[in-house]
Amino acid sequence: MGMWIAIAIVLFVLGSMMALKPSGIDQRLDKLRMTARRLQLNPKLVTCPDWVKGKDNEYGRGMIGQYGLVLDNVKLPLTRYQVIDGQWRPASNASSNNINASSDNNSLNNGLAIQANFSLDKEPLALPVGIEPFVKALLVKSNSIIIYWEDIAYVRPITNPAYQQKAIETDLLILKENLERWALQMQKQL
Repeated sequence: MGMWIAIAIVLFVLGSMMALKPSGIDQRLDKLRMTARRLQLNPKLVTCPDWVKGKDNEYGRGMIGQYGLVLDNVKLPLTRYQVIDGQWRPASNASSNNINASSDNNSLNNGLAIQANFSLDKEPLALPVGIEPFVKALLVKSNSIIIYWEDIAYVRPITNPAYQQKAIETDLLILKENLERWALQMQKQL
């Protein structure tokens, strides 16, 4: 009887330890975000902004990955873009929730005017195959450019069956290069 109790205790302890171990998807996501941080892409998991299509393709629903790049000696206008048919399109200033567009195509975001900017209008995303389908929006402000995308979909086997851990750094470098290129393109047209 004492042996069965000892076996039950050992199994209970091992089961508890296994429950603490992160899942494979969580480990992949951690690797993705740590690599992004090392490349200075500043990853965050944020509440989906009300102008971005989030969970179930509804505006402002769920959580979304935000990867931002801070650029030195660059001054950019406050503007935002959404992905439509694989291209950047200026985000409409009126979301389905509560923001009303004014007659001059400016709206307020915490007291700051969001400018309608067409510098990247109809610019193709040209991102890696594992990233592009999950990109939702782009926010440009001051000296930073921020991309919103479902980074967890990049590491899930169901949504990205071609996932390769060794491709993470290459894919993120391409993302970073494109963010820099888009920022410089916007700066030139100011």
